[in-house]
Amino acid sequence: MTESEVLFEVRGTLGVITLNRPRAVNALTGSMASAMLDTLRAWADDPAIDQVLVRGAGERGLCAGGDIVAIHRDIAAGGTQTEEFWATEYRLNSLINAYPKPYIAYMDGLVLGGGVGISAHGSHRLVTTRTRSGMPETTIGFVPDVGGTFLLSRSPGESGTHAALTGEHLGAAEVLYLGLADHLIDFNRAEELFTALQTQPVNEVLADFVLAPPTSQLEAWQGWLDAAYAGTEVEDIVSALEVLAAEGNQEAKTAVETLAKKSPTALKLTLASLRRAKGMTTLEEVLEQEYRVGLRALDSSDFPEGIRAQVIDKDYAPAWKPATLGEVDASVLEASFASLGERELKLNPRALSDAAE
Repeated sequence: MTESEVLFEVRGTLGVITLNRPRAVNALTGSMASAMLDTLRAWADDPAIDQVLVRGAGERGLCAGGDIVAIHRDIAAGGTQTEEFWATEYRLNSLINAYPKPYIAYMDGLVLGGGVGISAHGSHRLVTTRTRSGMPETTIGFVPDVGGTFLLSRSPGESGTHAALTGEHLGAAEVLYLGLADHLIDFNRAEELFTALQTQPVNEVLADFVLAPPTSQLEAWQGWLDAAYAGTEVEDIVSALEVLAAEGNQEAKTAVETLAKKSPTALKLTLASLRRAKGMTTLEEVLEQEYRVGLRALDSSDFPEGIRAQVIDKDYAPAWKPATLGEVDASVLEASFASLGERELKLNPRALSDAAE
């Protein structure tokens, strides 16, 4: 990591973390995650710091996710950097979730994938009218991670299932409704808020900056979302959506068309991950599950193929293997959730004492 990829500074009693790769929409690397983890642990015990702010450099967003070009390169080389990156990143997600001081995430602009992991587990999650967030992993043959399946499995009804499977980029209203954020603020007043946070507790100043939450389309759609996405198999969900589409539901028609472009294996793994995550108690359990599924994805053909099609060659025409839902082998799905043995990720829910061995 170059020294400037993530910046750490203390302003008054506020610790400020700035992701500083604006040309890459602040895409997260392993070294950035490691630096954040170390700094947050140190700040947790520092009496001079009362609260922490996380923001992204530039106007495009907080974080567009993990650096998937680097992941593609690592897969091609047969390396272990991605495995190490995820282990650090998931420890960081766990730490943020259990952080003993206010953790304020400014979720302006693009907040995707790994960007959700460093924001949506915080105590104070702020979006703006420019926010475009979501978990688009099925588009690249992968599965929502960084605790995404934990969060979306707890969204109202089946709205999180819809968001996870389609991988759509969502605006502030939807992000708030899904439970990925807490408040809408005016981005034009963000710097004013940040200045106030240098000397005043977030809970004393935030109310003056909060705007009325906008109406969510997902909330309006909740009835048919719950009916269509209640199935235990992706094929059942697609069939239900097709019936709705035939009846004139344009949103269901769009969902059918969107799902048809995704990796069939990733769709099935995502649904299974969400259903399993819903029955788990802690974020750490879910992160450990996501780690198992993720490492198996590194050995698949769909994950590198999805990255190639989306960000390497940009032909947007991935050749999924298998190409249809019906061809996905159930035993392959089940094996993705099996123990990794000595490679298992073991997270301490107390996070601060979770050594990164």
